[in-house]
Order: sequence, then structure tokens, then C-alpha cells
Amino acid sequence: MVPVVALVGRPNVGKSTLFNRLTRTRDALVADFPGLTRDRKYGQAKLGEHEFIVIDTGGIDGTEEGVETKMAEQSLAAIDEADVVLFMVDGRAGLTPSDIAISNHLRKIEKPSMLVVNKVDGIDADAASADFWQLGVENMYQIAAAHGRGVGALIDRALNPFAEKMAEEAKGEIEDLTEFEDLDEEKLDYTEEEAEEEFKRLQDQPIKLAIIGRPNVGKSTLTNRILGEERVVVYDMPGTTRDSIYIPMERDGREYVLIDTAGVRRRKRINETVEKFSVVKTLKAVEDANVVLLVIDARENISDQDLSLLGFALNAGRSIVLAVNKWDGLDTDVKEHVKKELDRRLGFVDFARIHFISALHGTGVGHLFESVQEAYKSATTRVGTSVLTRIMKMATDDHQPPLVRGRRVKLKYAHAGGYNPPIVVIHGNQVNELPDSYKRYLMNYYRKSLEIMGTPIRIQFQSSDNPFEGKTNKMTMSQERKRKRLMSMMKNRKN
Repeated sequence: MVPVVALVGRPNVGKSTLFNRLTRTRDALVADFPGLTRDRKYGQAKLGEHEFIVIDTGGIDGTEEGVETKMAEQSLAAIDEADVVLFMVDGRAGLTPSDIAISNHLRKIEKPSMLVVNKVDGIDADAASADFWQLGVENMYQIAAAHGRGVGALIDRALNPFAEKMAEEAKGEIEDLTEFEDLDEEKLDYTEEEAEEEFKRLQDQPIKLAIIGRPNVGKSTLTNRILGEERVVVYDMPGTTRDSIYIPMERDGREYVLIDTAGVRRRKRINETVEKFSVVKTLKAVEDANVVLLVIDARENISDQDLSLLGFALNAGRSIVLAVNKWDGLDTDVKEHVKKELDRRLGFVDFARIHFISALHGTGVGHLFESVQEAYKSATTRVGTSVLTRIMKMATDDHQPPLVRGRRVKLKYAHAGGYNPPIVVIHGNQVNELPDSYKRYLMNYYRKSLEIMGTPIRIQFQSSDNPFEGKTNKMTMSQERKRKRLMSMMKNRKN
């Protein structure tokens, strides 16, 4: 499973700066559901060999009153979901009572944590960090999040234990060939016969299907309808999430593993705050799945959170199927309005199949699995270099690449670079100069030619320009003398 890192600290210590550097974006999945604080952000991160989920926990001011407030409870809930906590302090401001209070709280929950002294750029880092030894920590890490100094070493130290644990657990397990990364060209260059054999082998593996969506859109009802039993307890209240539930099942001779993110969280006391939605569990489910089934409530407008979840699935490269639930009983005018809204807001995933269903009554549920299988097939089908290169040639014949500084961009050949999602690597000259419009043209051409449906496709470009272009060889002394003799001989002959 993907490890989760929580950034904790009082305001203005640089949590958001570090969050943005780790996720390489200023756009975050913000938990703005009822019951969750707006300043709690989630994002995908990859640094070196580590892939992880990072949470920017807001709302903790370190005071005793603050830690006990309902707003702070949500941030503390995020800490409970994390595998490791990075406790951030400001090296320029020094140790504050808030830092001490937060440290005391972290010590009580016994969560693996690391003290991170931020903003040490341009100052004596050791002197600035000296006061923080009072917190009783074993190790202290100095970084400058704004410039990236020390961030890589920090993440290595934080996540290496998890990487080693995952590597140990992976020993002896069956290799999962549905996810490729950085494979060399020879392994990915399949003949038609090899591609067919590999495809058949993958079809024997269970499809991991994650059912995700906002609270109370009908995820558990849909799961129960699929399973044909009350396997998951359902309450008629927004969100009863606790842990994702992995449920093996078989349908029409095909094995699946359903990853249901809508489990049960029982309340100990009637007035206890129920966590409305576990973003971390949802993001972990997406990372672990082959196909993501996003459930949308037809009776509510598409929210930014729906789009954020969809964007996360896209960034993870997962195949996508959309289920618009609670379709039964809607007036014709309302249905038309919903369809127009879907077209307007979901145009960026026009490759995904949309199903209008009623999980409660079972209408349209059976057809979901046709799209799930189609998406999985598209994501895992092997294609040889010859086929990909031929499609590339057809695309360039239909629409030539543009001129760059008077020279035509030349595309030479293409090969597979990975699967789930399908990745096509195109080699050529000046490919880095290709405009985005032409890149989209190539992506759509490949999608249409390969009949890829339900999964994103990625095009990567590798420049193979002549490394000696614009350079001249420096002649040796003997070559210079020989050149002069030849020039002299040519001159004498003309005379």
C-alpha cells in the first residue's frame, strides 16, 4: 500500500510550501465535505523512488484549547490515518509554546514522527535548531522547503523503512505485470503472438475495482447490489467510512476484487462527531486498483470534489468508469439537464463510459461490468513496436508535424513504454518543440486507431537529435599540415 505522510505544525511554519514542493503543484485535493476542515489538503507525491500520499493538516494551533476543538479533531484524525508524521517548526522564529504543546500531543499518540526545522536557509542552521532539542527528540532534520534543500534526504529517511517493508513482503509473491515502470524497449517489443499470449494471461488475473465517490452517493448500496447480499452495512446518513473493504467476487466467469471505500464507522456516543469521509482510504484504494468506478449522485450537481477525485484517478493512470446513480424517478427535463451538465464538466474524460443506474433497484448495474472489462482490456493489451510505429506514420501522413525554426519536426519510430495506463514513447528530432495541440492530435489518433476506451493514454517523447549537429571536429597538428599541403597542391595545379 502507498504510505501516507502527514505534515503537522502551527500556522506559518512552511507546511503548505513543503506540500507544494512534494506534490509539484499548487492544486490539491481539498477535503471540503461536511464535517471536514477546508484547510486539510491531500495530494500525490513522488520523490526519487518513493511514491506516497501527503496531507497538509491545518487547524492545529498547539494550545490546549485548540487541540480540543472540533476543528482540530479533523486534523488529528488525519494524523491517525498517516504512517509517519513530519512535525514542522520554524527555525527563524525559534521554539514557541505552541510547538511544545503539539510535541506533547504527538508523544501521546505514539505515531512515528520526525522533527523538521524549516527555514534554515541563509542562517546558522545548527544555532537556529539548538532550542528545539528541548522537545526531547532523538533526531532533527533541517530543511529549506522553499528551495528544496534537505527535502530529498528527509523523505528518504522517513519512507525507507516502508520501502524495505514492502520489498520484503513482495518476495515470493506473484509478479503483477499490469503495472510497468521504466521497462526497457526489448521487454516491451512484443510480436503479435506474444502480445496475444500475454493478454490472455492477464485476463486470468482478478481485476481490482475501486468504488469511490462522495458521501451518500450510494457506494455501499451499489456494492450490495453487485454482491447480491447485505455484505456492507448501510446507514442513511452522509458517510460512514472507516476502512476500505476488499471483497473477492466472480461475475460471468471473471474474477474481481471489489475495493469498497464506504465501510462502517460506529459512534461510541450519540453526540460524537462521525468522520464523514476518509480521503486517505479513497486515495489508497485508487492507487491499489486497476479500474476506478466513480459514483455520482444524479440528484446533486457535480461538485468540485467529484472532479478532484476524478483528477486523482487520472493522475494515477487508472481506467475509469462513471456511474450516475439515483437515476430512477427523475423527470425527463431533469435528466436532460443532468446530461448537459455532465457533457459540460466532464469533457476532459470523454474516453470514459457513463452509465445511468439505480443501485437501489438494480437498473443498469449489470452493464457496468461490460465497461469495466473493456477499460481493463484497453489498459493491459500489449502492442508491438511495428504496430505503434505504423500508426505514427499514418498520423504524420494525415497531418504533418509543424515547422520549428524552418525545420520540420521528424518523428522516427514509436514503442510501448508501459501499461495501465498505456504509454507510447515516440522518438524523433526536435520533439520537445512540438506544440500541445499536435501532441493531443497524436494521442487522439492512437486512441482511435487502437480502439482504446475507458483508460487514459499517455504519449512520451524522446529526442534523438544528432549530438554532433553544429559542432566541428578539431584537427590534429598532422592533419593541419596535411590539409595545408593539399591546399597548396590544388593551388599550384590551377596555376
